[in-house]
Amino acid sequence: MKLNGRYSISLAIALVLSLGAILRFSGKKARAEQTQDSGMQSAAIVLAEPRPLAESITLSGEFRPFQQVDVHAKVAGYIRHIYVDVGDHVKAGQALAVLEVPELSAQLQGADAAVRRAKDAIRRAKGDLNRAESLHGAIHLDYTRLKQASETRPGLIAEQELDDAQAKDKEGEAQIAADEAAASEARNQLDVALAEQKQWNAMSDYTHITAPFDGVITHRYVDTGALVQAGTNSNTQALPVVSVAETDLFRLTLPVPESAVPMVHLGTLVSVHVSSLKRDFEGKVSRFADALNQETRTMHTEVDVHNKDQSLVEGMYAAVNLTLARRDHALTVPVQAVTRDGPHASVLVVNSEDRIEERQVQVGIEGADQVEIVSGLSPKERVVVGSRGSFHTGDKVLPTLSAENKEDNF
Repeated sequence: MKLNGRYSISLAIALVLSLGAILRFSGKKARAEQTQDSGMQSAAIVLAEPRPLAESITLSGEFRPFQQVDVHAKVAGYIRHIYVDVGDHVKAGQALAVLEVPELSAQLQGADAAVRRAKDAIRRAKGDLNRAESLHGAIHLDYTRLKQASETRPGLIAEQELDDAQAKDKEGEAQIAADEAAASEARNQLDVALAEQKQWNAMSDYTHITAPFDGVITHRYVDTGALVQAGTNSNTQALPVVSVAETDLFRLTLPVPESAVPMVHLGTLVSVHVSSLKRDFEGKVSRFADALNQETRTMHTEVDVHNKDQSLVEGMYAAVNLTLARRDHALTVPVQAVTRDGPHASVLVVNSEDRIEERQVQVGIEGADQVEIVSGLSPKERVVVGSRGSFHTGDKVLPTLSAENKEDNF
């Protein structure tokens, strides 16, 4: 009896399940037949819903060092030593090479001798001036006494003697003036000698070629013993010694199209993807030309990217995702749901009676697959996606929620 009871229960459950499947199949078949008989067709729809939306463009560019220069010699000479080669990292002020200038040593010795000679001339002029001042002091004192005695007792001092004393006094004054001029000239000669000495010392310092900033050697143009010309004259094609590039920071140049120019702002952080490294870097919009290229209708824009681990290399290509606008709660529909006709846009809406209705809308920012609807739609309205040409205004349809909305609602 127990076995028969269990068998009866199992049979009943199987019959119920079979009946449910038959009813579901019959219901689907009935709805399909009803749709076919009534001329209705299925319409894939989405619900217009608020969501975060960002409009961005992807631009490609090539990495360039933040600064790069050819380092020239400031004086002509032979390379005595060169300390660096391609790929070497250098610090600002580090010696890159030393020049040998045969005549420079003699010129520097001559400048030093001229300074010493000018200093000796100053000491000699000061001595002559002191002697002239002492002699004039004694002569002037004698003349003053004779003059006072002559004024006190007229006729006591002969006029000739008084005149001779006065002449010697004036001669002493003239000698002082001459010695002062000689001392001044000696000082001027010292200034000239010091200037020449400073010049030749600077020329001597120029024999040490140093790095202008922290960077890496990208080219080496000369070897030990090579003759290099001074790179201070634009009329001569002087050969550089090395080329140095700053690689801790790179410039990424982007051609921003005219339509996106108003939305480019300094300081904007961007994502930089380097496909060859399979890595993303953070960059910052640091400068732009603020003018359009008349041929390409694009604006020269530069993004700075730090290269702390030296993984980036000059010439690498990168793609930049530049965010132009962002909305936290934008009423959106899929891009394929919107039909554009010049400045006008429209969507097909399934109204409360399940009939197609064409709605004029105003669009805002546009993302990769969603577009903002500024006006013309309300949240939760049903918008047709795909096969728009299959529907006409007034058609009665069987709305079917798209897979995207099903996932969102789930």
